[in-house]
Amino acid sequence: MEELVTLTLPHLPLHPLFLSLFTNLENASFLRQQLLDGNQEFEYAFLDARMLLSENHVLAACFRALNDWQRGRLRSRNVHSEIVFSLSPNNNIAESFRRFGISDTTTDLLAIKVSTSSEFTAESVRTHLSQHVQADSVLFSDEAIRRGADLARIRKVYKAGGDGGKVNGAAGTGGGAALDGVEGFILGTMALKGS
Repeated sequence: MEELVTLTLPHLPLHPLFLSLFTNLENASFLRQQLLDGNQEFEYAFLDARMLLSENHVLAACFRALNDWQRGRLRSRNVHSEIVFSLSPNNNIAESFRRFGISDTTTDLLAIKVSTSSEFTAESVRTHLSQHVQADSVLFSDEAIRRGADLARIRKVYKAGGDGGKVNGAAGTGGGAALDGVEGFILGTMALKGS
């Protein structure tokens, strides 16, 4: 699994984010059950990648969750569940997990690990995910996210209007400018949620 990406938010250099994008996931129900059981070894933000529009969309949720974690304002169990919650356009935690979190039918998965201590390194996360996630690993990038995004479903959840299907050029996507407009609307909705 060479596709693990490490990103650092500028204001939190001691807490890097480790991100891995997967397709053709075969053991979604196992991974979801580990979260439901509270298994500390599986403390990740496991996101349904079909509900993600771009890198900015993902990083906005991470930024929000890490800020709330640093300031002791988490509304969910931990920083990883807060990432899932931060994606939601409303304050219903259960709904955010149904819409953005892993489900038994998830086939495209984005796994995010926040390094909350020095024991979590790129190598330890890479090893753990490669042992437990049965899927094809792809490089986390705007292109890969947009290729798998379900734009019609994303627009419906965020009430962003318009028609559409897959972001990767299927009918109804409206091109790059339309996607930028949807992305701006989504990021604004996420930012205003906690105001």
